[in-house]
Amino acid sequence: MQRETMEFDIVIVGGGPAGLAAAIRLKQINAGITVCLIEKGAEIGAHILSGAVMDPRALTELIPDWKEKGAPLETPVTRDCFRFLTAHGFVDFPNFALPDCFQNHGNYIVSLGQVCRWLGEQAEALGVEIYPGFAGAEVLYDENGAVRGVATGDMGVTHSGEHGPAYQPGMELLAKYTLFAEGCRGHLGKQLETRFNLRADADPQTYAIGIKELWEVPPVQHEKGLVMHTAGWPLSTDTYGGGFIYHYGENLVSIGLVVGLGYSNPYLAPFEEMQRLKTHPRIGEMLKGGKRLAYGARALAAGGLQSLPRLDFPGGALLGDDAGLLVASRIKGSHAAIKSGMLAAEAAAAALAAGRAQDELVAYPEGLRSSWLYAELHTARNFKPWMAKGLITGSLMFGIDQMLFRGRAPWTLHNTADHEKLKPAAECTPIDYPKPDGVLTFDRLSSVFLSNTNHTEDQPCHLQLKNAATPIEINLAIYDAPEQRYCPAGVYEIVRDPSGDNPRLQINAQNCVHCKTCDIKDPTQNINWVTPQGGEGPIYQQM
Repeated sequence: MQRETMEFDIVIVGGGPAGLAAAIRLKQINAGITVCLIEKGAEIGAHILSGAVMDPRALTELIPDWKEKGAPLETPVTRDCFRFLTAHGFVDFPNFALPDCFQNHGNYIVSLGQVCRWLGEQAEALGVEIYPGFAGAEVLYDENGAVRGVATGDMGVTHSGEHGPAYQPGMELLAKYTLFAEGCRGHLGKQLETRFNLRADADPQTYAIGIKELWEVPPVQHEKGLVMHTAGWPLSTDTYGGGFIYHYGENLVSIGLVVGLGYSNPYLAPFEEMQRLKTHPRIGEMLKGGKRLAYGARALAAGGLQSLPRLDFPGGALLGDDAGLLVASRIKGSHAAIKSGMLAAEAAAAALAAGRAQDELVAYPEGLRSSWLYAELHTARNFKPWMAKGLITGSLMFGIDQMLFRGRAPWTLHNTADHEKLKPAAECTPIDYPKPDGVLTFDRLSSVFLSNTNHTEDQPCHLQLKNAATPIEINLAIYDAPEQRYCPAGVYEIVRDPSGDNPRLQINAQNCVHCKTCDIKDPTQNINWVTPQGGEGPIYQQM
């Protein structure tokens, strides 16, 4: 069955803040530009997960009257708190002693998924064609090797790879320029980096996993507008990461833990560390009597400026977190994503006006370099490399970097890949995690249930192994199968026969919340995450 083909001026892959901002800006510049945006989630916002404290600077540039148009930025930050935790106590740092990147005056606590739904409405009102439930599965190239568009994934393919009774071929979406805004560790973005050697002059990207829960708490325990960040316990001082607790809306609390994926102990489990965070006496009391409403997890790019790939290539560009445009020191990426989308749109619109197609959008990286976003990334460039050296050393040196040098230190530190840092299990100490109580702490499967995750079981597994023997011969033998622990959704499981022998890796792909951690942290880079059928995965409502 032949694929149907549709042609547009611009195709955008991904309905997050970067892709939607690009779509809106293109239509603002020229309403006659035809723009198609596809989103692998069942609806706009379904796969969006973030803390989130949003800097409205880029949104104000994109839509100056966003308040009048009802943008869901309804909880301004009223108080910042940065807390260092020990197992039973804490120390609050005074705001005057903190670098500017930890100050949130003028920002808003939001559900980024709701913000994206609103941006989607603005885009559609301008004439953007939005197709949720369609995953970009393949990059299409012209005879000269330039990107010509994308093909969406086939539907109704069975687990054996045959065409089932409901089979429908994907569509070819062709464009003069294709903008990739898939989010962190994009499936197609990863391929483009390799094909066009976009990382030739860049450090390896480094990542963290963010695990988040949304709670409704009693009013007496709610301080609307409070932004609290934590460092220290439950993570060891040699592991980058920290907690966040945001009070917003009507008695809602977003609580989560960010864990850098450069950790070395294969026994560390980010999900269990997040559950431990809630058992701290001063954290648990905020949630006492509350109800957990939602759960999710997502990787985030944290390498900063020195880990950015080249952003443009013949026929397209990388946007937002698909390129790694997140300011790790601020734990903020939505404003960077929106700004990058605007810059890419302006470059593409100028190219179309000049009658060009399928060439390199050099005006996009040039625009980034002269923007406030580049200046912000440059100021924060040493954050992740310093913090990778441990909490104490990293905090001290980054404090000097920001407070003394104001982010203009005469050096730039470099990043190394996360998957290279895992030590053999024999060199590490197992971590004893307490069992969940079902009230404050929970297991993986009950958590995945709250993410509304669903995948059709009779389809090809979207978690591909390059070598089927590696999980047992290397991962289990040397690292004690760390995929069982770094996955926050119970996807990977070592199962044995009744005698306890003959271990094998079982992949419960239907549990996958699309966090991409396995694709990043697997020590042999043997796991390749590809898109499942469009519309599948989590359906986050308020995340």
